Amino acid sequence: MAQPKRKTSKMKKRQRRAPGRFAGIQVANCSNCEAPILPHRVCAECGFYAGKQVVADKVEAEAAAE
Repeated sequence: MAQPKRKTSKMKKRQRRAPGRFAGIQVANCSNCEAPILPHRVCAECGFYAGKQVVADKVEAEAAAE
């Protein structure tokens, strides 16, 4: 099998890999309130995750504290 004459430089290697680089976080919508949320995070608006209430609403938490 043929061998390359020279070592591939870091710059050339990185340029070749550049198109597959991280393209950013894909924002999803909450299944309950349709607010934009980051994937695998609890919704900041309604406190739902995977269709279940996991964080109590601020109004409910304040009422329970009184």
